[in-house]
Amino acid sequence: MTTDTLNVLGTTLESCSVDPLTGFQRDGFCSCHEQDVGQHTICVVVDAPFLKYSKAQGNDLISPILEIGFPGLLPDDQWCVCLPRWVEAYRAGVAPKVKLRATHIAVLDDVPLEILEQCAYSDA
Repeated sequence: MTTDTLNVLGTTLESCSVDPLTGFQRDGFCSCHEQDVGQHTICVVVDAPFLKYSKAQGNDLISPILEIGFPGLLPDDQWCVCLPRWVEAYRAGVAPKVKLRATHIAVLDDVPLEILEQCAYSDA
């Protein structure tokens, strides 16, 4: 197994979302790609505070952009967000919960696992 297919827990990277379809390559995965300057490697469950924060920072994830197939996000949607934006939101106290099994291992280069675990989404 290569690091290309690992999550932050060291196991196989799981899909983040296919409805809405997410990922830099729109394949459902928060994979790591050299062409992805936004680092869409962290899978989150968006909530209203984060969506509002992101929009205020200039990245409107709420409004649909049908020309590119972007439906707009609603609270509880899962999405591969830009790692730098998640870090900003974390520092601002509005970071959305993280799906660890669907978050690429490369995130650990910027965010310690302990912080990710504190922000982990729980299905239970």
